[in-house]
Amino acid sequence: MRKLRVLVVDDSAFMRKVISDILAADPQIEVIDRARNGLECIAKVKALQPDVVTLDIEMPLLNGLEALERLMQEHPLPVVMVSSLTREGADATIRALELGAVDFITKTSGSISLDIHTVAQEIVEKVKAAGLAKHRFLKRKLPVSPSPLHTNNAVQRAHRPSGGAPPDSRRHAGAAPNKLVAIGTSTGGPRALQTVLTSLPRHFPAAIAIVQHMPPGFTQSLARRLDMLCEIRVVEAADGQLMEAGTAYIAPGGYHMEIVQESGGKLAISLNQSEPRGGHRPSVDVLYESISKLQQVDKWAVIMTGMGSDGTRGLRLIKETGQVTSIIEHESSCVVYGMPRAAIQAGLADKVVPLERIAETLIQLVN
Repeated sequence: MRKLRVLVVDDSAFMRKVISDILAADPQIEVIDRARNGLECIAKVKALQPDVVTLDIEMPLLNGLEALERLMQEHPLPVVMVSSLTREGADATIRALELGAVDFITKTSGSISLDIHTVAQEIVEKVKAAGLAKHRFLKRKLPVSPSPLHTNNAVQRAHRPSGGAPPDSRRHAGAAPNKLVAIGTSTGGPRALQTVLTSLPRHFPAAIAIVQHMPPGFTQSLARRLDMLCEIRVVEAADGQLMEAGTAYIAPGGYHMEIVQESGGKLAISLNQSEPRGGHRPSVDVLYESISKLQQVDKWAVIMTGMGSDGTRGLRLIKETGQVTSIIEHESSCVVYGMPRAAIQAGLADKVVPLERIAETLIQLVN
């Protein structure tokens, strides 16, 4: 089988060499060249036609975001971003995923990370996963600029006193939901979540629990960005938080999220840092297993794009212990057809629909 041809882009000569050495050590990967800024990246992509690009965000002349935007317009191909763990780096990473990046790698200790070898396996795995991404999906455009309505709502929430009830017309009046949608996704998930959540109406009558495979420090930026774009409310979940209809709760990176039932039937978030499941924390299986214990709650489970099989075991348990309708993303729209394929092959799919129809399907079923 032909090796995966990779272009490594970073303004640090040290990082270019180390990342190249990590990738080249894998027999299935060939590093065909390196570039030190966005302008060199675009020129070398055009000349060499790599399968995958690793792209640093912070670079001179043309930074990673600017280079990515041009690549998606002129030469769409799978891109894995290389990001810092700062708040600014996290925000830029979420923006990069909106623009079309397949995934990202975090530098462990700043722009020049001497210990980058500690995440060598992750780098190789993510580059290989990106190699499976479909080019035609990367060409699709998403609405990435918030409308005035969304912007006004975001500003209103940003200025409300902490701890008080948000003066947000989108929120339901604190009613405990008896309808719950649980979404699991991984590689390609941020774009998929944006497509689904921005299509839900402000008075969506169910609470939404989301597990997106993502490390600590990035889920807050993802929630903040989606909240700005969506009519429903989107937050990073907090331990003990009561769930409300019309709100989506994203599991924080580094924490498993479970849904528990309190007195009166109220649903609440429970976070823990128990062992990763299948290499993941948060894990879709952990979320789904907790949902299988809920009584007198209507449940819908959604599995979208991602590597591996996370979610299949938990979905099977929900179906064995209670009623649930599962909606699985169709192969045609998946960036990586791993998690959906596992659920379908296990015979657990009630509906298989392309990404663009998942929100419409949810609205019909939940209403």
